[in-house]
Amino acid sequence: MSRYALAIEYDGRGFSGWQIQPQMKTVQGALEDAVSRMAGHPVRVHAAGRTDAGVHASRQVAHFDTDVHRPLTAWVRGVNSFLPPGVAVLWARAVPDSFHSRFVAHARHYRYLLLNHPVRPALMAGRVGWIHQSLDLGAFDAAAQRLLGTHDFSSFRAAECQAKTPVKTLTRLSLSRQGDLLMVDFSADAFLHHMVRNIMGALLHVAKGNEAPEWIDTLLAARERAVAPPTFMPDGLYLAGVSYPAEYGLDTEPGERHGLI
Repeated sequence: MSRYALAIEYDGRGFSGWQIQPQMKTVQGALEDAVSRMAGHPVRVHAAGRTDAGVHASRQVAHFDTDVHRPLTAWVRGVNSFLPPGVAVLWARAVPDSFHSRFVAHARHYRYLLLNHPVRPALMAGRVGWIHQSLDLGAFDAAAQRLLGTHDFSSFRAAECQAKTPVKTLTRLSLSRQGDLLMVDFSADAFLHHMVRNIMGALLHVAKGNEAPEWIDTLLAARERAVAPPTFMPDGLYLAGVSYPAEYGLDTEPGERHGLI
């Protein structure tokens, strides 16, 4: 039996998230069907993390086991020939049995793309978030810095989150801008369900002048989702990369593709 790792990109529109659900179109379901057809037998695909409906990925990582031998190009071009539009395998690598896309990852990276413009997007609709109000980006950044480090992120955790602990270490939360497009980059050892979108909702609440940056400390201390602003839209959220120990030799760090991601 051989184990292979895949890097995948996908447009989350039209999918009910990553995880297989009965009678629903999911990224995992599409990928398992394509890999199974290429392998000639049923294959279960395991991912580094789940993404919700409408959330995209520029570098999701997954792995599968098979006793069928194919060249690596077949696990890329062959599988892609069976995948629907909006999902593509970027590369395939043979990995040892000790590799697990979820359990040996030591960091995940997300990027949120936000259009700050008076008029809603058309060409980028569904691929960027949108906010029309004027934003205080200095306040946004000051609030963001208060979230760095190890915290109990219960106030930014969805009620249905299944993580064993709400304590996570956020190592990066940075803001950059290209014209009207804001790019917010997140890195952490792991993320809770809706954590990035809930953080975005809180930071934008501050940037709109509703609270001072120090209010973030109050949210962290409360450890209660009900005290924080609503979850922000999924449209601009991308799983941008997953970090693994160097011994696996995988190119899974966030990379620029197609201009935005």
